[in-house]
Amino acid sequence: MKQLFFFGIILSLSTTFLTAQDASLLTIDRIFNSNEFQLKRAQQIRWVDNGEGYITKERSAAVNNGMDLIRYNSADQKAKLFLSAKNLIPAGKEKPLRIANFEISADQQKVLIFTNTKRVWRSNTKGDYWIFDKYSGKLTQIGKEFEAGSLMFAKFASDNQLVAYVQGFNLYVENIATGKTTQLTTDGTDDIINGTFDWVYEEEFGCRDGFRWNENGTQIAFWQLNASKIKNFLMINNTDDIYSKAIPVQYPKVGEEPSSCKVGVVGIEKKKIHWIKLEGNSIENYIPRMQWVGKNTLLIQQLNRKQNTLKIYRHNTKNRKTSLIYTEKSTTWVDISYPDATANNWGMNDLRIVDDGKAFLRMVETEDYRRVYKILIKNGKSTLITRNKADVASVYGHSNKQLFFSASPKTSTQRYLFSSNLNGKQKAKRLTPNNYSGINNYNVSPNGKYAIHNHQSHEKPTSVHFVSLPNHKIIKTLVENDRHLTKVQKLKLPTTEFFSVKTEDGIEVDGKMLKPHDFDKNKKYPVIFYVYGEPWGAVANDTWNSLWNVMLTQKGYVVIAMDNRGTPCLKGSAWRKSIYRKIGIVNSRDQAMAAKKILKRSYLDNDRVAVWGWSGGGSMTLNLMFRYPEIYKTGIAVAAVANQLLYDNVYQERYMGIPQENKADFVEGSPVNHAKNLKGNLLIIHGTADDNVHYQNAELLVNELIKENKQFDLMIYPNRSHGIYEGKNTRRHLYTLMTNYFLKNVPVE
Repeated sequence: MKQLFFFGIILSLSTTFLTAQDASLLTIDRIFNSNEFQLKRAQQIRWVDNGEGYITKERSAAVNNGMDLIRYNSADQKAKLFLSAKNLIPAGKEKPLRIANFEISADQQKVLIFTNTKRVWRSNTKGDYWIFDKYSGKLTQIGKEFEAGSLMFAKFASDNQLVAYVQGFNLYVENIATGKTTQLTTDGTDDIINGTFDWVYEEEFGCRDGFRWNENGTQIAFWQLNASKIKNFLMINNTDDIYSKAIPVQYPKVGEEPSSCKVGVVGIEKKKIHWIKLEGNSIENYIPRMQWVGKNTLLIQQLNRKQNTLKIYRHNTKNRKTSLIYTEKSTTWVDISYPDATANNWGMNDLRIVDDGKAFLRMVETEDYRRVYKILIKNGKSTLITRNKADVASVYGHSNKQLFFSASPKTSTQRYLFSSNLNGKQKAKRLTPNNYSGINNYNVSPNGKYAIHNHQSHEKPTSVHFVSLPNHKIIKTLVENDRHLTKVQKLKLPTTEFFSVKTEDGIEVDGKMLKPHDFDKNKKYPVIFYVYGEPWGAVANDTWNSLWNVMLTQKGYVVIAMDNRGTPCLKGSAWRKSIYRKIGIVNSRDQAMAAKKILKRSYLDNDRVAVWGWSGGGSMTLNLMFRYPEIYKTGIAVAAVANQLLYDNVYQERYMGIPQENKADFVEGSPVNHAKNLKGNLLIIHGTADDNVHYQNAELLVNELIKENKQFDLMIYPNRSHGIYEGKNTRRHLYTLMTNYFLKNVPVE
């Protein structure tokens, strides 16, 4: 139920250009059917030599449609060709391999290329792997005896002689020189999953790559999931043949038992698997993280099903002893991945190992703020690192002595880089200069001397710089979107206002308001609220404005986004945790009461108020339309969870509890149970191939509305997933539909 659309820029990949009648006004076609406003993006990088250099891909001047790998010195940005696209042309082929991703061996003499990728759920994690050997000059495909595009997560051992990968839910090791392949697991099926994960582990824990080499390449630790008891949810494809096709997805609904999970260690020489025994039942506990520390020590994180107790174990693979070194408990839930709507930190982030392997860092929700602690691996003793009375948003990196993290003590709508000494004796110091107001994200080098700095705000689109630390001096500009900014500045642009209102419940809610370019305080304007409101995202951030929102303001709308309690704002632990067992209740009331307050402004027309949202925001939209019909007259709910009992167990049980124990909370928080109160105009939008929030939600809601004799509008997108983007013209059609619905039902005078 993660949100898919923030207040960020909406772009099209199409190359067709359609000229608008008035260059200062936006149209759907200009936004979604042209590349007129396309933003530049920075290429991925790989730090090398502890951060003294990095490697990135750039268009090749020598090979059409090819990409070279270039190595840059961090200090002076001197460039050197690391791998030419010429070397990536397979024998008998004319075109080089397309580099979707790449990995550099420890000795920097081999390059692993990921290509011909295929989507698995959200991301392209299946494909082909090739290795270019700089010593021999040979390009070799690994796993070539398997079906094309079927390998996953290939990675080098530290000796640079072996590579391991997953194929068909089994783990393999291949000798790079000889091509000899050794199968390490043999029981892999759709139900017994080795080296990767099931749907819910990927979606809710960010788990994809399910195995790890140890430090000297002699052992591999891997996850095994037993999903044999997980029921299949069937999605139906009605359009690709004259007979419908069922598409099964192993999907554990809330209240259903999860897959059992365990960690195995296999030695490369003997190929014998040792299964690690942890406390508790493997079905009633998750293992969302596991990592090596050195060649014989594993750190394993275990989370109970209620997700209110985290245990971290130290396992010695030599003597096979397991010790519990750290326990963290909460009256609500314990986070593994900390959601931050301003940073791309969703994924499988390992604990950061510091003090020469003697300790790790852990972000903890304390009674007041989210803080970073250092935990000794030997005995679990903890030291507070971030002593400021403020929340940590995310951790960006560390050096031998310093921790680099994101925070914004003065306003939750922005983010800045701070550093703190790892000995816990220093208050945090802000490193981001004052002229970078807005959202700042960083990729800090391993040695802490350099960083890739991404910046954006409501006034400036994304720019990317290579900077030195701690002085934050720009060494090189990697991306500037001056052309985009120039194009946008020729438009009639809204005024952006950040505000805070106190509700009748005494809750301070932050908001972001976009007013029309020709705003007149003596007029009455229709209002469109954009909402999300759940623990996985915030919407009122100081980011570059969506062009669709700009277009709506040009048509005469005021567009508002606000963040209620339960969202990952930097407003203290109590703010974030107050939504526990109250999703749909606390968040919708905060939104409605804040709307009541802001709608007292004389220029906002209380009779023309609309609301819309996607995923969790779609659920919020339904709750607002059903619970507060006196406020919201029109709503658009995209990919909404209508009944919380239909969503997956990991997400819903984390924030709501287990329905066998408190089902009444699920019933009260679910929009479908309040559908009888609908009074306004409602458009329901859903994709039939949504593996995340099933189309089932839309049909059950439709049945309830019919039962209550409530009229509504419905748009179904066949075979579209949660993002509703597959197929020609889909996004253009979707946003045309929503625009027209607002214009019809919330008219502009």
